[in-house]
Amino acid sequence: MEFFGLATISRVGLTAFSFLLLFAGSFVQGQDHNHGAKDEKVKPPRIFLDKSPRIVKYQLKRLDNTRLLLVERKDDDQKYLLVHEEILKRDGMARGDRDSALQAIAKINSTDGVHELLKLIPSFDESDKEQQRIAKQLAGLLLTQDIENLKTHVSDLAASTASENSSLQLAGFSGLLTVGETEKAFELSKGNKSAAAILKSIPLLPSQDLRNSLHSKVIESLDSAQPPVVQQAALVALSSIDVDRALDFKTVGPLVSNTKLRRSAINVLLKTPRELRDKAASTELLGFLVNHAESTPAADRTSNDFIQAMQLADQLLGLVEKDKSDAFRQRLSEVTVRVILIHTIEEEMRYDVPWFAVEAGRDIQLILKNEDLMAHNLVVTMPNALQEIALQAAADGPKIGASGKQYVPDSDKVLFATDMVQAEKQSRVTFTAPTEPGEYPYVCTFPGHWMRMYGVMVVVEDLAEFQRNPVEPKDPVGSNRPIVKAWTVDDFKGKIETGLRGRTQKIGEKIFNEATCALCHKVGAEGKEVGPDLSDAWTRWKGDAEGVLREIIDPSHKIEPKYIMRKIITIDGDVVSGIVLAEDKKSISILPNPESLEPTVIDQDDIEDMVKSSVSIMPKGLMDRFTEDEIFELLAYLKTISSK
Repeated sequence: MEFFGLATISRVGLTAFSFLLLFAGSFVQGQDHNHGAKDEKVKPPRIFLDKSPRIVKYQLKRLDNTRLLLVERKDDDQKYLLVHEEILKRDGMARGDRDSALQAIAKINSTDGVHELLKLIPSFDESDKEQQRIAKQLAGLLLTQDIENLKTHVSDLAASTASENSSLQLAGFSGLLTVGETEKAFELSKGNKSAAAILKSIPLLPSQDLRNSLHSKVIESLDSAQPPVVQQAALVALSSIDVDRALDFKTVGPLVSNTKLRRSAINVLLKTPRELRDKAASTELLGFLVNHAESTPAADRTSNDFIQAMQLADQLLGLVEKDKSDAFRQRLSEVTVRVILIHTIEEEMRYDVPWFAVEAGRDIQLILKNEDLMAHNLVVTMPNALQEIALQAAADGPKIGASGKQYVPDSDKVLFATDMVQAEKQSRVTFTAPTEPGEYPYVCTFPGHWMRMYGVMVVVEDLAEFQRNPVEPKDPVGSNRPIVKAWTVDDFKGKIETGLRGRTQKIGEKIFNEATCALCHKVGAEGKEVGPDLSDAWTRWKGDAEGVLREIIDPSHKIEPKYIMRKIITIDGDVVSGIVLAEDKKSISILPNPESLEPTVIDQDDIEDMVKSSVSIMPKGLMDRFTEDEIFELLAYLKTISSK
């Protein structure tokens, strides 16, 4: 299966290309890749492995990730050890490549993956951001090792919790929690210099059920007797847990008054569904937030922390008694402008606010803060015009029209729009809401994003009345599927063989289209030729059902290095993200937008930090709205098509 080159990508848009990676990762090895006329097949580099370790390391460090993965390597000879170690420690490597290197190292050294990781993690420089990132990724890799193997290292994990190295400390605590040694782990944390370490390890745990099981322990750590650093870590941990939200609301609400904990506390409170927010606690919390707004200097009322606090206050207005609500609303209107802050969700190509309400004819400010590696915007359209505007934006390309903004079509169906927002940046737009009540969609109009990245602005006649009895709007693209589960490959262990039996091709084909696979991939005569043709996916995987499933469920397991996204932060604070086309000692050429005629060239001396993404630019969670049976139907469909 061939990848499409940058020439093709420039025609279809970066995100359309991102969906190619559904199966791209594991098809790349040992195959020719057509990257356009200027690109030639990368030849395996010749490395002299019989030289001294210093010389071998020097040779390997000169290779980029693509060439490093082409170096000959086996798991039966000591001379290949340094190659595997370089892959394991290299920034920007996919988990699958790291895991393969780890297993090879363990086999050569006659040890196991857990032993090797516990030995390697503390070798990274904690003062270096890039080194810290890699150490954290390896700590995550530790948790994916065989659970029975992890259990044999309980004593080693326990010893790691006392390490001066914070990354090893996190690995130790998260490892103990993973193998069920919860009491032991928390007992060790009491004598540790940082009792916050065990709490910081909780978000690393790959199992939502396991994180949820620690809820009571986290709540205990919010006790006022605990130092702020422990309470702060507990709040961050609580954000990764999705049970007992009603208890969270009552427990965390009072912590908003603590300036050191306010931001994290509000993040937790915003995650509590409306129906789980206690009215008495809401009234008390709203009173504090209104006082906070009135006492905050005008110059500080534009900060994101303040705006997020006001967003919570706005949500609480509909939960308190009408007379109190009206009084609070009046006081807020005298010191603040109504602001809606929307974040993008990293890796998922989604907004964190699926809908919000505004009062007809009233002024509002909307802020889009981009937490993702890719650029996004937010365009508000007339009702029922989302898809039309999105497709027109893709057809027009990045030209700047009357709006003065990229990917915003010249159309009377476009009402308001932010700029295209790069990673870690934000854009504000102030406008007067339409006078006609209705459901007005908003969408990212970067090519290909619209099918996942959208929401609804609900315009109502009386906002106060609506907030007392809110009605969720209809999905603007017609999706009525709730989240089923954040699926992992482990959820299907031992079930695949039987799960594939008795499936119906017609059902699998329907799911292929519903899951938006057909927007970028062809199967037989169906779908589009944006990404690789999946008609022979099963054949290429040599019948490895779990391998095909992994590419569907876990797209970041294997990524071709050539298409790893990088985020560059300059010394001036600018952030540019995209695919690197060329790099040398003097400069780096990066394509932030495949529609661009020329790449952005940045001097190496102007770079403060450069982050290589170790995750696929394909959004994760594409199958989270589908049931286990439906995923098996899709898998069986690909198998059936490949056999024809």
